[in-house]
Amino acid sequence: MGNPDFDYPSTMDVPTECGHQVAIPPPQPFIKSFMSNLKETFFPDDPLRQFKNKPASKKLILGLQYFIPILEWGPKYTLEFFKADFISGITIASLAIPQGISYAKLANLPPILGLYSSFIPPLVYAMMGSSRDLAVGTVAVASLLTASMLGKEVNPIENPKLYLHLAFTATFFAGVLQLAFGFLRLGFIVDFLSHATIVGFMAGAATVVILQQLKGMLGLVHFTSATDLVSVMRSVFNQTHKWRWESAVLGCCFLFFLMVTKYFSKRRPKFFWVSAIAPLTSVIFGSLLVYFTHAENHGVQVIGELKKGLNPITVTDLAFGSPYLMTAIKTGMITAIIALAVSHFYYFYFLPNIPLTFNAHNV
Repeated sequence: MGNPDFDYPSTMDVPTECGHQVAIPPPQPFIKSFMSNLKETFFPDDPLRQFKNKPASKKLILGLQYFIPILEWGPKYTLEFFKADFISGITIASLAIPQGISYAKLANLPPILGLYSSFIPPLVYAMMGSSRDLAVGTVAVASLLTASMLGKEVNPIENPKLYLHLAFTATFFAGVLQLAFGFLRLGFIVDFLSHATIVGFMAGAATVVILQQLKGMLGLVHFTSATDLVSVMRSVFNQTHKWRWESAVLGCCFLFFLMVTKYFSKRRPKFFWVSAIAPLTSVIFGSLLVYFTHAENHGVQVIGELKKGLNPITVTDLAFGSPYLMTAIKTGMITAIIALAVSHFYYFYFLPNIPLTFNAHNV
């Protein structure tokens, strides 16, 4: 515990250097401190800085570029960018088309609406989006949530028109809430979302989506709208006499094909496009197989004929006077929050080094 014969120097004998002392800042009044913290929270990027000491014409141009970013990068767009974007667009479209149809079926909506949601949001986001790496469209969680919440009040099979109008109303309020998030600059809320919570939520949502696919895999017509494991398993095993082996074999074969292409693309990164076009290839090959074998007569469910042309204006279909209006509002608000959480997950886990303005993204 030390040498007793050693004469340790006293700490008083060691010369000390006196560094430069920093003065403590004077206390700020409460109002000034509160306003400073408020500005730092809602305006961390100081969007008004670029407008200082600028003529009125320049301010107008900067304002338009802030809300419509395509006006800023559009004039700088080159043919090289177009070639890369064209290839990327074809690749993403091959996935978005079957994905949009699947999400529409998951939400108990007409499949044509899934196609609309596949290309209308990206067209708008291409002009007003703040990130060139994020995709905008429907997600499985939001589709499943819509089917679960609205399905408790209105049966989509017995009353499809009212169900469709409530779905329109729910998406309207989801858009209103996201627009409010953007204009009120509430993007900082994503800073309070725990990564562990988001990962657990996405894992649970993926499990629920997988369980819901048992309806199509087994060719079941009537299926529970509940999302818990017990209800889904009860609905599956209570209808064992209605299972269709044709649908199960067809579904397992295409699932195996998708998994093989994904594994192949991971092992050979140069062939990334193989897994990208695999979903659309499955849709095309499956459609041809069903058409030539008349599989719909052997227990395989088909989507049916899709309505041609663009969807008419649906503003008049918003069910503001419906007795289920509060259900539609709750569904829309929860869907908007879920979409914010999902975008937070994809951004921080797949695009962590790419800048993104969440306020502009919400708008």
